[in-house]
Amino acid sequence: MGVMAEEINYNPFDPTFLVDPYPHYAPLLTGPPRCATIGFPAVLVARYADVVTVVRDHARFSSVMPQYAIVAGADPFGAPTMPFSDPPVHSRLRTLVARDFSPRRIAALATRIREITCRLLDENVIGGWFEAMSALADQLPVVIIAEMLGVPTEHHARFRRWSDAVASSSATTPGTPVDPEVRKAVTALHEYFTREIERRRAEPGDDLISALVAAHDSAEAFSTKELLAFVVLLLLAGNETTTNLIGNGLLALARNPAEYQRLRRDRTLIPSAVEEMLRYDSPVQTLVRFATMDTKVGGTPVECGGLVAVLFGAANRDPAQFTEPERFNVARAPNDHVAFGEGIHFCLGAPLARLEARIAFETMVECFPNVALADAEQPLSYRGSIFTRGLRELPLVVD
Repeated sequence: MGVMAEEINYNPFDPTFLVDPYPHYAPLLTGPPRCATIGFPAVLVARYADVVTVVRDHARFSSVMPQYAIVAGADPFGAPTMPFSDPPVHSRLRTLVARDFSPRRIAALATRIREITCRLLDENVIGGWFEAMSALADQLPVVIIAEMLGVPTEHHARFRRWSDAVASSSATTPGTPVDPEVRKAVTALHEYFTREIERRRAEPGDDLISALVAAHDSAEAFSTKELLAFVVLLLLAGNETTTNLIGNGLLALARNPAEYQRLRRDRTLIPSAVEEMLRYDSPVQTLVRFATMDTKVGGTPVECGGLVAVLFGAANRDPAQFTEPERFNVARAPNDHVAFGEGIHFCLGAPLARLEARIAFETMVECFPNVALADAEQPLSYRGSIFTRGLRELPLVVD
C-alpha cells in the first residue's frame, strides 16, 4: 500500500490516560492519522474531518467486530446489535425501536425525569454536600431506561454494577485474562433478561421488552439471540453514556463557576451548555471500525481488515474545527461536535440523553446558587474503560 504511516507511542491503558486523555490526543491533531499498537495494530483517527469521513462511510469502514477483536467472555451481547453491525442488519434492528425513541415519545418523559431528579437531590443533598455520581448521575438514567424496559427500578444498583463491569472489560490490556467479575456480570445480565423476556410472553405490557418480544414472536423480525442482545444493549447504552454526560458536565461546571453563573442568569443557555458538555468531555471517547478494503484516511494507508480507532474525544478538541477548544463555553455556537457519532450510527438515544441532561442541569441551577468541588486537591477517579469516560465519584458542595 506504499508508504507506511508514522507510528507513535499511544497507550490508552496507561492509568494517566484514563484521568486525562486530552494531552495524549494533542499530538494526533497536528498531522495525518498515525499508527500505534493498542493490543492490535491500529490507525488512530483523531482530526475532526477524518473522524467524520470514517463514521459516515460504512462501506469502507465496517462496525462489525472481527473475531480477533472480540474479548472472549467479555461480549455482553452474543449477537449482532446496532452499534456493531452494518446494513442491512443495522437498518433492520434500528427500525424495530426507532418509534420508541422518537422525539415525541421522548418529550413525553420530561415530567417523570424532572420528578426523579428532584427526588434524588432532595434525598441525597445533605448539609450542602453530595456525592454526585451515586446520588444523581448513576441513578437517573438507569431508572428511566428501566421504566422504559418495564423492569423494576429498585434493581438499579445491580444494573449499575453489571454496566460498570462490562465497561471495565475494555480497559483490560490485550492478552490479559478477563476479570471473573466481568464474566459474572455478562452471565447475570443474560439470565436476568432471559427471565424478563419469558415473563413478557406470559404477561405482555406497555414497555419496550414487550414490544420487542411481540416483534420477535409475530413477525420473526429478529432471532432469539438478537432479542436478548437488544434488551441488554438498551440497558447498557441507556444508562452508561448519560451517566457520564451528567457527571462530566457537573465536573466542568464545578471547575468553571463563571459558566455556572451564566446558566443561572440565563436558563435558555442550558441546551447549549449540554452540547458543550458533550463536546468538551465526551461520554464516548473512542469507537472502532474495520477497513473492508485497502484504503486511505487523511492520506494514511489502511489495509483491508485493519483496525481504525475513531477518537471522538480528540475530534471534539480539534482547533481546526473549534475556536479555543480547551475552553468550556456554555454559549458556544456553532458546536457541531461528534459526541453522538455521525451517519447511520448517529446515537438513537441522543434525544433521551439530551432531555435527561437538560432537566438535571435545569434542576441544579434552580436549586443551588453555587456548586464546587468538595476538595479541589483530591485526585478524581475514573471508571476503567478506553471507550467511555466517566467518573467513579464526584463529591460536590452546593449552597
